[in-house]
Amino acid sequence: MIDELDSLGRMQSKCMKCDAKYIAESSHGTGNMLRHIRSCKGKVYRDIGQMILQSNASGAVENRPSTFKFDEFREILALAIARHNLPLQFVEYEGIRAVFSYLCPEVKHVSRRTIKNDIMKIHAKEKTKLDELLKRAPGRIAITSDCWSSITTDGYISLTAHFIEKNWRLGKRVLAFSFIPPPHTGAALAEKMTCLLKQWGIEKRIASITLDNASSNDSMVETLKYDLDLVSNGDYFHVRCCAHILNLIVQEGLKEIDDAVLKVRECVKYCKGSQGRKQKFLQCVQHVSLESSRGLRQDVPTRWNSTYMMLDSALFYKKALLHMKATDANFVHCPNSDEWNRIEKICKFLSVFHEVTLAFSGTKYPTSNLYFPNVLKVRLLLKEHMGSADRFLKTMATKMNEKFEKYWSDFSTIMAIAVVFDPRYKLQVVEWAYKKVYEQTADFELELFKNKLFSLYNEYASSTPTSTTKHDENVRNAPAIVDQASDSYMEVIYTLKVLFFFNLI
Repeated sequence: MIDELDSLGRMQSKCMKCDAKYIAESSHGTGNMLRHIRSCKGKVYRDIGQMILQSNASGAVENRPSTFKFDEFREILALAIARHNLPLQFVEYEGIRAVFSYLCPEVKHVSRRTIKNDIMKIHAKEKTKLDELLKRAPGRIAITSDCWSSITTDGYISLTAHFIEKNWRLGKRVLAFSFIPPPHTGAALAEKMTCLLKQWGIEKRIASITLDNASSNDSMVETLKYDLDLVSNGDYFHVRCCAHILNLIVQEGLKEIDDAVLKVRECVKYCKGSQGRKQKFLQCVQHVSLESSRGLRQDVPTRWNSTYMMLDSALFYKKALLHMKATDANFVHCPNSDEWNRIEKICKFLSVFHEVTLAFSGTKYPTSNLYFPNVLKVRLLLKEHMGSADRFLKTMATKMNEKFEKYWSDFSTIMAIAVVFDPRYKLQVVEWAYKKVYEQTADFELELFKNKLFSLYNEYASSTPTSTTKHDENVRNAPAIVDQASDSYMEVIYTLKVLFFFNLI
């Protein structure tokens, strides 16, 4: 405690833990201090014995009575039920109530209806906080959506918002996970989406929507364009999910599986077929001095990257599998040396798609600027392997290229714009890539891209309130600013502004 005088000249004390002040005149005795110590929020017990024990009036040691805040207890309990997906009846279980009573005999037990109301109150409070957060977000909001069917075939639609917070942090919030009755046509989905956006009051602030490649989503987007206030008349509104397209491309290539891949699959099935075989495989792993913690991976038909991980794990345990072949007469599916070479080539080929998928699937960093270089990498890889001497790789690359051309025959303009504002790439990378891909028509395509870039920039810049003449001059000279690509202060400032308006960082 620190003693000092208040404005009336009275002695007062200031708590060194929580900075609370109270009158400390001698006429008041020590009552104020004792009352404050009991309720001090900054009080910390450093001795566990002193925390749980105290002396009573007769001098005997007894448990220290803790301060139990029933309202906080109910809120924590409601959050736990929601977080861990517990039934509302959880609070009425006799065993749980016995635990609560043991921890605090004065606890007031609540019913499932009461805890349901508590959860709804918490939801309303958090929804209000999110609504304020969205209102304070200075830029436009990008949304992602997907549909899902439950085990009872009920349809649900999810809606997630991606935006830049006021403090320049990348924000992501789930706005809705709502039941949607059949039919799931484009018109029905558009009506539901519009309703959800209006509930949050953001229907005039949408930048783009990212969806998978279902045909109903295409018709939904066309309907939404008439109901929303979009940039450039909605030319950049619809963004196809890159990870989903990549999955379709690789799935197309894996429809015809090489015999070597089938052998690896049978090897994994054999080694995992019984407990005895698992033990024998682990003995082989120890014999060749490999780590056993990694383990063999079994692939599944619905996930192409599981096939890659199966081949990758088989290559890691190649020596162990060869040793098992030499010691187990029933192990007849082990690939020969030529097949192992093919497996290594296939695995190396698929590893590029695996890395790109991981890059696209990131959730804690922006991914729009990763589209252009990664799609270019995939395009050049397919072009290279379409002329491969390996028959299987050539067939796989040809099939995958057909699917690639269906979705990515032309670069996405908005994604190419994103890479321009990445200081690692800028406009030079787009110029180099267009010449590499479009060859004879590269100059025409590049000029078309630049016109769209400058048009989009000027549309954002003209709608930004400003009082500086210098800013207006730079808006008029936007093409020159981008072409110069210098490290000047003004370029950095205006590049950051564009990134901010595009919601790209």
